[in-house]
Parts: sequence; structure tokens; C-alpha cells
Amino acid sequence: MNPIELYETTCPWCGRALALEIDCSAGDQRYVEDCALCCQPIMVSVCLSATEEPSLSVDCTRED
Repeated sequence: MNPIELYETTCPWCGRALALEIDCSAGDQRYVEDCALCCQPIMVSVCLSATEEPSLSVDCTRED
């Protein structure tokens, strides 16, 4: 796994494609990032597994 991974998802507000750059060297994270298209806040939760085959799990939700 690279230190910076590109993760593609959709905005939970406008439904448009969204590309996030995830810093995997920071470990598990939770932060707010605004959608580049509709400017609404998105809660980004990052979970990294430390198994033989490292994997990245990202959850993007609305902050209502």
C-alpha cells in the first residue's frame, strides 16, 4: 500500500463522483472534508487493516 492512496467514491449530498487522497501513514482517521462540487461537509472515516494484505476502508457520510 502506498503512503497516499486515491479513493474514489460519491458525495452523499449531490451524488457526484468524488476523489479523496487518503494519507495511509496517519493510520485510522476521522475528519470532515467539503465536497469540491456542492461544498457540503462529508464525514470521512478511514480504517486501515494491518494484515498480510493491507487494505483500506473508507466510509463517507452526511453531517446532518
